[in-house]
Amino acid sequence: MSTAFANQALYTPDDLLSMPDAKGFELVRGRLVEKAMGLESAWVSGKLLGRLDRYAETHGTGWFFPSEAGYQCFPHDPRMVRKPDVSFVRKERLPGGVLPTGWSAIPPDLAVEVVSPKDRASELEEKLADYRIAGIPLIWVVYPESRIVMVHRRDGSVARLLEADSLSGEDVLPDFVCPIREILPPAKSAEMAPPATSAPDGPR
Repeated sequence: MSTAFANQALYTPDDLLSMPDAKGFELVRGRLVEKAMGLESAWVSGKLLGRLDRYAETHGTGWFFPSEAGYQCFPHDPRMVRKPDVSFVRKERLPGGVLPTGWSAIPPDLAVEVVSPKDRASELEEKLADYRIAGIPLIWVVYPESRIVMVHRRDGSVARLLEADSLSGEDVLPDFVCPIREILPPAKSAEMAPPATSAPDGPR
């Protein structure tokens, strides 16, 4: 997830692309937003990316990207650059099937956010709203501490999946199924566990 800085100069997407540490920032309303991810959330992100990448290699449907990949595809803020923790784009949506060299003007088909304990709910909701405006068909929000996944779909429906459930690629990733417990770290004991990051309720 991410953290915004106040009282800073305004930047453009080209400015961000030229920064040596650009991979650690997003751009929202011309301001840099730091992508902060704890070790546990980074592990979950990497684990899920590995499962998804194997799916892509087998099915040849498109490309999965880590958190450095940026998308400049938001009609309400043309200068915005968002970077999901994991994302996927189908091959046929890229002109000539060629990967862009800069930020992608094409929204991903799947965006994944892995929530860290210190992430602010308001910033997450803002990011999800941006994703919905961009028309991203499928969004997964993983809460490692709560051990649940919220699934947001383009039709506005939301599903709350528990550790015993499985993620489905639905019509975005046909035949992709992944048990949620396989992308979560070992559960902490009651003595070791910090207060869990609050996750919204949703239908099962």
